[in-house]
Order: sequence, then C-alpha cells, then structure tokens
Amino acid sequence: MWSRSRTQAMERALALPRLPPHDPGTPALSVVDMHTGGEPLRIVVAGCPEVVGPTLLAKRRYMRQHLDHLRRRLMFEPRGHRDMYGAVLVPSELPDAHLGVLFLHNEGYSSMCGHAVLALGRFALDFGLVLAPPAGAREARVNIHCPCGLVAAFVECEGGRSRGPVRFHSVPAFALATDLLVDVPGHGKMVVDIAYGGAFYAFVSAEKFALDVCSAKTRDLVDAASAVTEAVKAQFKINHPESEDLSFLYGTILTDGKDTYSEEPTANICVFADEQVDRSPTGSGVTARIALQYHKGLLELNQTRAFKSSATGSVLMGKAVREAKCGDFKAVIVEVSGQAHYTGTASFIVEDDDPLKDGFLLK
Repeated sequence: MWSRSRTQAMERALALPRLPPHDPGTPALSVVDMHTGGEPLRIVVAGCPEVVGPTLLAKRRYMRQHLDHLRRRLMFEPRGHRDMYGAVLVPSELPDAHLGVLFLHNEGYSSMCGHAVLALGRFALDFGLVLAPPAGAREARVNIHCPCGLVAAFVECEGGRSRGPVRFHSVPAFALATDLLVDVPGHGKMVVDIAYGGAFYAFVSAEKFALDVCSAKTRDLVDAASAVTEAVKAQFKINHPESEDLSFLYGTILTDGKDTYSEEPTANICVFADEQVDRSPTGSGVTARIALQYHKGLLELNQTRAFKSSATGSVLMGKAVREAKCGDFKAVIVEVSGQAHYTGTASFIVEDDDPLKDGFLLK
C-alpha cells in the first residue's frame, strides 16, 4: 500500500537540485518523465497537495474540481504541450493495490491509460513502491488501481530492477456497439464500432475518409477522427454497465482496416481528449480493439497480434487471455505488452508574478 515513507523515498532517489527563485507558498512539482512507444508520461512524485476522496473515482472528481490548475500547469505550455500526458499517484482504497493513479491530459482526466500502466510498472519497481521480488525472480507484479479498475502489470526484472518489456492484464473489455450507422457531417453516413478497453473508443477505417492511416498528414487524420468523435457523442449514448463515471467516449481510433488476424502488424492512430494524438498504438485502444476483434470472431484466445502506431511506428503486442463479464456484456481480459523508457526528471516552479503560471495551449 501507498505510504508517506514511499513518497520520501522517491524524493531521496531523485536527489532534487537547488531550485531557482520561486513563490515560497507554491511547492515545486517534481516529476519523472518517461515514454512508451513515443507517448510521453509525466509522473508527479512530489509537490502535489493531498487529493481527497474515499474512492479513486472520488479523488478524480476532487482533482478536477479543486486541483485542475496543477493539471494545466504540468500538461500545458510552457512546461508541457498540447499532447503531453501525466500521472498523479494517490492511495487506493483497494487492499490488493500497490498504488492508485489519476491520469492527466489536455482536456481532463482519463479512466485508463495503457501506455502509462506499462511505464508505471517499471517506475513502481525502480522507485520502491513495491517490494523487489525474491532473488532469481524474472518478473515483478504491480497492481495499479486505475479509475476503470484494478490493472495488474508484470515487469521483467533483474536484481530487483526493471529491464525489458512490461505487460498488463486489463479490466474486462467488451464491444459496446458494432456496425453503428452514424451521420458524420461533411462525410455522410458511416458504419462505426464502439468498444471499451478501460475507456470507450469509436473505431473506423481511415480508408472511409480516403486516407491512408500510415501516410496521410496527421492534421487530416485528426480532423477525420474528431468528426467521428463529435458525431458519435451527438447521436449515441455511451453507457458503462457499472459506473456513470466511465460512461463517456474518450476518442476515435482510425485503423488500416486489417481486423482479420494476421502475423503482420495492423496500424492505427488514436485521437482522444481535445484532439490529442497518441504517439503509441494506445494501450487501452489496443485492449478495446482486441475485444472488438474477439467479439466479431476474428481473433481467438491467446492469439497474439502486433499493433503499430502510424505516428511513430512503435509497436504494442496484445492478446485476449480469457473470457469475462462486465455487467451483461460478454467481455475478455486482454494482455498488452510493450517497452517504456525513462527520459529525465524535472522540478517545476511558479513565480507569483507570472501571468502564464498555470499554462496555455495554442490551437
């Protein structure tokens, strides 16, 4: 379980340098930066006030209502950019969780983030948030309480430190709607699938927009995906069977249309939140896409597929490992694996006369 001593251990491990002049009433925000497949993750390790709430979803609401300036300060320019992603570590009410996490992006707070879970698995082991496994063990388990539920990460390790890829087992993932006819302004009626992998995504082949997901301009892909997202939000009610907090469309994933099983990678790009572009293949999106393929009979249990980001070429591997239920929906537990890397540390400060201290974004 999370404790103050673990926070102090993280701070000692960072050996934070002397800070430049800043507002003494505003604690510096210390972070560790990582990326998974090119998608950034900024992990807050010190300086965040207590996030209050009896449950993780309550903490998520509290952060949105009372501490949103910290999200903007960390994600927005001049400290970040419109595609920055972050994580605030908090205690969990679940007895089996090693840590709880709130995910930050340019619009608010996600319910799940696969690339972040892969990175946090390494981070938790390396920074002492979980006990090192016994000598000779080749993998450490890290139970991460995400807003969508408990996700188990498995970290390859050697000598008590992380090495190599990480894999995670998802919450129950399912197809919410298939072959849904949606009127997309400027493009006419389109058939769209909606699936859940810890967050809800709409799926459509980029070819329906006369775009090649691997070679089209990113701006064109963003415009197409955003049009689908807005159309689905306006015309279809998203309902999660267990929580209203999870009942929202997070974004749209444009694919290469290659849903039938193949040993060759299938490519996609995810546009989520406020037109934020995922540089990785999107861990929760891969989870949802596998659930959709399994639902359609295109994928069998333990049949591994490679998913490639059309933005960076990075790859995540995924497979459905067992059947499950979510409410009345037939679901699957999905395993996603990939490699996360450290990129640095930083301490962010505020000067009280800075008019842009809480950040800004350019459209």
